[in-house]
Amino acid sequence: MRRLLWVMLSMGALAAGLVASAIWTMPDTKASAGLQSTPPPTNTPRPTHTLPPTSPPTNTPRPSPTHTATATATPSPTHTPTDTPTATPSPTPTLVGPNEYPENFNPLTGLPYPSEDARNRRNLIVKVSNFPEVVRPQSGLDKADIVFEYEVEGGVTRFAAIYRSQGTDFVGSVRSARLLDIELVAMFDALLAYSGSNEWIRQYILESDWKWRALSPHLGVNCPPFCRYPQEGKAWEHTLFGNTYQMWEVAEERQVNEGHPGRGFAFSDVPDPNGEPAVDIFIDYYNKRQDTRWQYNPADGRYYRWNTGLPHIDAETGKQLAADNIIVLAAEHIDRPDIYESETGSTVIETVLWGSGDAYVFRDGLWYKGTWWHAQGRTGLWLTHAGSDAPIHLKPGQTWVEVVRPFMWGVQVANERADMPATSAAIYATQTQSVIQTATAIAPYITPTPFAGTPTPVNLP
Repeated sequence: MRRLLWVMLSMGALAAGLVASAIWTMPDTKASAGLQSTPPPTNTPRPTHTLPPTSPPTNTPRPSPTHTATATATPSPTHTPTDTPTATPSPTPTLVGPNEYPENFNPLTGLPYPSEDARNRRNLIVKVSNFPEVVRPQSGLDKADIVFEYEVEGGVTRFAAIYRSQGTDFVGSVRSARLLDIELVAMFDALLAYSGSNEWIRQYILESDWKWRALSPHLGVNCPPFCRYPQEGKAWEHTLFGNTYQMWEVAEERQVNEGHPGRGFAFSDVPDPNGEPAVDIFIDYYNKRQDTRWQYNPADGRYYRWNTGLPHIDAETGKQLAADNIIVLAAEHIDRPDIYESETGSTVIETVLWGSGDAYVFRDGLWYKGTWWHAQGRTGLWLTHAGSDAPIHLKPGQTWVEVVRPFMWGVQVANERADMPATSAAIYATQTQSVIQTATAIAPYITPTPFAGTPTPVNLP
């Protein structure tokens, strides 16, 4: 199946290349929005064209609730549906985006802003850890409009959660910034909240024109909004949590909390035609202790997340993480031997998420093969159908974006669900899930150890 998948994707990449040649050579006749005057570091060529911008609105203050740390929730996997979804055409679909949106609509979700505060504040990216296993379950990911998952050193992943519609008074654990975050700041014209970074990235941010949008204890922003919550069995670096409302307050004080609109995503309450059925998405990273799976549930039209064979839950709610859309983006990953990551002492990975590449979009149990487009250092991420400039319409709601290596390396798509409740039950029963309590991030890459006392998941209908 994977070989067939690669063949289809290779053909899609050829078509995408032809479209790219046409788009990137068009003259840029309008002023750019969200332009970053300090280009991010790279050792690869970058395109220079971007799509037409829009004008930003203004901003107002917002509330600042507080949080008391809560106990870790017990995993509770939710859905094991078996029927095959189909798209039901609607005579009057509601279309939003990709370059213009109604005044009160959030370009991250395709839905109206739930409040004036949400409309008037800036997109906020918060870096959240996903490794080692002791950091799970995380807090606050369920409140994000968009979550990017991407590879870092050692073949494990980290999250960049983007907040606008909702905030959370407890998100984390908060971890360090990577090179890709620099591009995401420009892509979403966002604030960036993180624990710290290697010296190279720190100096780059300090010299950038958006340095006041960087919120980190590494740059003097401490408690609040970033506070430590020590917990027995967790190393110090896994104890930092944040409050997004207080982060927006800091941005307000710095006068950088403008509610700029984004652009690029298109939304429709009706799926595009010609989608192919797909209910199981598996991403196999090269680290044996890191894989990701999403399974579609037709009962509520959402995708539910599994991490390394276990249901991935939110620590605050105890519910399994879910999304309305899953986007998979293929991008070149390049080793940067001139930059080392202080956490691991290993070479930094640069993810080339500019230009264009292959994309899969999953919604309503269907998938679409297409192309992603992003001009380096500028606002916007566009998704178009393969060989066309027609936008792929997302389902209004929350989205997770999975960034993988070229040709969708490690991605398997199926119209039958793997029996994940049975898989997770076997892991709990044999107690072989590796959860290491360590003071460093490099040790788990080397010597996995068993973890005892993991709860048994609830039997599903």
